Formats: sequence, C-alpha cells, structure tokens
Amino acid sequence: MQQKDLVVFGVCVAAFGWLALGPGALDGFISLTAQYPFGMSFLKFAILATLGECIALRITTGVYNRPGFGVLPKAVIWGFLGIGIKIAFTVYGAGTFKLLNEMGLLSGAPTTFGSKLLMSFSISVLINTLFAPVLMITHKLTDLHIAKTGGTLSSLCTKPDVASLFCSIDWNSMWSFVLKKTIPFFWIPAHTITFMLPAHFQVVFAAALGIALGVILAFAGLRAKKA
Repeated sequence: MQQKDLVVFGVCVAAFGWLALGPGALDGFISLTAQYPFGMSFLKFAILATLGECIALRITTGVYNRPGFGVLPKAVIWGFLGIGIKIAFTVYGAGTFKLLNEMGLLSGAPTTFGSKLLMSFSISVLINTLFAPVLMITHKLTDLHIAKTGGTLSSLCTKPDVASLFCSIDWNSMWSFVLKKTIPFFWIPAHTITFMLPAHFQVVFAAALGIALGVILAFAGLRAKKA
C-alpha cells in the first residue's frame, strides 16, 4: 500500500468515524437528509460513488485518476443518479407495502422480525429486478459518453449518440457479471439488510453501498476494457 492509498484510506476512516462518533454529527446528517432528501442524495452519490470509481481505477490501473477519466462529470452524473435512487427507494418502499397488504402477506405495518424481513426482502427484490438494470445500463451509457468526449465537463453539454453507445456496451460483461451475478448475490442481500435497519442507519449504510456500487460497475467496465 503506497502513501496515496494510506491518505485515501485515512480520509475515508476519518470521515465515517466523525459521522459515527462526532458530537451531533450523525444527528445533523440525519436532519439534513430529512430536510433536503434530494440534495443530500445528490451529494452522497456524487462523492461516494465517484470515489468508488476512482478506487476501481486504482485497482485495475494503479492510479486514482488519469486524463480522460472524467472525475467531475462522473460526479455530476452520479449525483443525478442518486436522486433517481432516492425516488426509487421511496416509490418501491411505499408500493411494496401496499402490494404485500393487497396480497394478504402483510396485515398492516410490519412489526415482527419476520414481517419486517419479508417487507425488506420484497422491496429489495423488486427494486433490483425492475429498477436496478435500468440504472446500471444508464450509468454505463453515461460512462461511455464521458470517455468518448474526453472526460471534460463539456461532455455534460454534448448530445450523446445513444444508438452508438448502446452498440459499444460489452453486453456479455453487462449480463454475465453486472446483472446476472451482482444483483442476486450482492445487491438483493445488501438492500434487504438496508431496509431492515432503522431509518438513521439506513442512511449510513446506503452511503457505504454507494462506494460499493461505483466499484462494482466501474470494475466490470475496466475489466472488460483490459480484456
């Protein structure tokens, strides 16, 4: 582990440590999330998911950034994807609750461990089968567009050639790794745990998953590119 790795690791540990142990830090974070849910979702994913991509780049190439990588446009895109994720969590959370009650699998709000587990698992399955593939493919398209336009902020103002970008996706990697493996073996269990936690711990856990999301998606793309 080189000095730059120690610096990144130290900053991450310090940030999460301050959030968990700092006087009033967690309460303040929860309060800000409640007051500005979409703005905080934007910031959370812009920072953490982009950090995940930088870590994946470090793992596969030895550097955290390079010309054309596009850290800033990636952060902006991740911010907007974070807003979409926040919307999905809200919609699927409320919709799954209504669905389970209409199916007779729940009777009112879940109160027992079993009913909470059923609710959390059901939300996770639905959100990861109906929403996550669209999110992952959208992220890949934006990633390819940023790379194609040199990784500058101007790429956000450049009209993407969506048809060409679709053709350039490594669909074998997208299906066999990103969709086929990470959704059932990582994301469904991880989000089941997320929805089982109290609301304030869900925020912290979702933030940590933001890093994992960036690492998994970026690593899949970089692995395919190297191959």
